[in-house]
Amino acid sequence: MPEIFPPGDFYLPPTEAIAAEVARERHGHFNIIHMNTSFKADVYPTGRDEFNAWAFRNQRPIVFENERLVLAPPEYVIVRKLEYYREGGSEKHLRDIRAMLNVSGAQINRAELNHWIQRQGVLAEWQKLSA
Repeated sequence: MPEIFPPGDFYLPPTEAIAAEVARERHGHFNIIHMNTSFKADVYPTGRDEFNAWAFRNQRPIVFENERLVLAPPEYVIVRKLEYYREGGSEKHLRDIRAMLNVSGAQINRAELNHWIQRQGVLAEWQKLSA
């Protein structure tokens, strides 16, 4: 990945850390951070569960700086952040979700989001967003 994300421009976790996240059965995750802008990409390696399969079937292509990128659907990112919040209790995940709802609210399929919130068992965590 260094040729795509030059070390002077981007923070990448050590190769061993990325490999460990990719090897996880589920919930693998790491960040890539652009140093000058602090723009952060959450990377969720493919897991082996139905939710990951759904996310790959519903990926969102975008064009950024004349490059085509494929992103996970926002519903997927929100539900995963709710799972991470449940596991670790970091308010950062709830702040991220609030920001996503503010910026991308119109692009979020609420029926699909509600389906996966129920299915993944994170309704209590979702309800904390409106508390």
